[in-house]
Amino acid sequence: MDIERRNNVTVTGNPQGPTVVLAHGFGCDQNMWRLTVPALAEDYRVVLFDYVGSGRSDPAAFSEDRYATLDGYAHDAVEVCDALDLRGAVFVGHSVSAMIGVLAAGLAPERIGALVMVAPSPRYIDDDGYRGGFSAPDIDELLASLESNYLGWSAAMAPVIMGNADRPELGEELKNSFCATDPDMARVFARTTFLSDSRNDLKSVRVPTLVLECTQDVIAPREVGAFVHQAIPGSELVTLDATGHCPHLSAPAATNEAIAGFLAGLR
Repeated sequence: MDIERRNNVTVTGNPQGPTVVLAHGFGCDQNMWRLTVPALAEDYRVVLFDYVGSGRSDPAAFSEDRYATLDGYAHDAVEVCDALDLRGAVFVGHSVSAMIGVLAAGLAPERIGALVMVAPSPRYIDDDGYRGGFSAPDIDELLASLESNYLGWSAAMAPVIMGNADRPELGEELKNSFCATDPDMARVFARTTFLSDSRNDLKSVRVPTLVLECTQDVIAPREVGAFVHQAIPGSELVTLDATGHCPHLSAPAATNEAIAGFLAGLR
């Protein structure tokens, strides 16, 4: 299989620099990183891709069984790294891709040498001693709404997820990204994302890790950022002066500065 075609892989930036892989979250695609790429391209080789079922990936490669767990997406990420023969790349994952990056680093430690987790959440549902931000009935209702009327769900939820009500164009962009995703494939990715529990996987992380959280984020509240930071030995936690769940779009300067500072410390 042509992995680069399957995942619509794009390689840009400095071919002689260290490699940074930018991985998008649920309902998005690699275009969501367009404000980050210019900040990295001079010094780093930048790899972008779309998960199967998202963006301009090959829809024929979609398998509900494969993508019923985050492992399927992690294998996608590893296969992209294999196809490009990456060594010690920095995996920058937004939202659920932060946990996919954790799994990918465990599967291929020679390929991924550091992690940047942008608005991560290892579990969205509250549990004893853990606040994920949602009750189990909340998630059941969210998924039922998504599955019964995906376009309506996208229109209602995108502005909430994006935050920044004073900048409605951001919520509109996220809505359009959601709506461009095949509803059946989005349903699988949504269930996989919102029902996942990757808390135990955090303990196995042994690579340098930056955790980026926002001051207000309905999807990944600050208690989640603190949990992730505490669970990963030696990780660094940065609270961005940003609101919403997509700081690489709503606060690109602060996000890029934090990522660039972390990358510089690795060199």
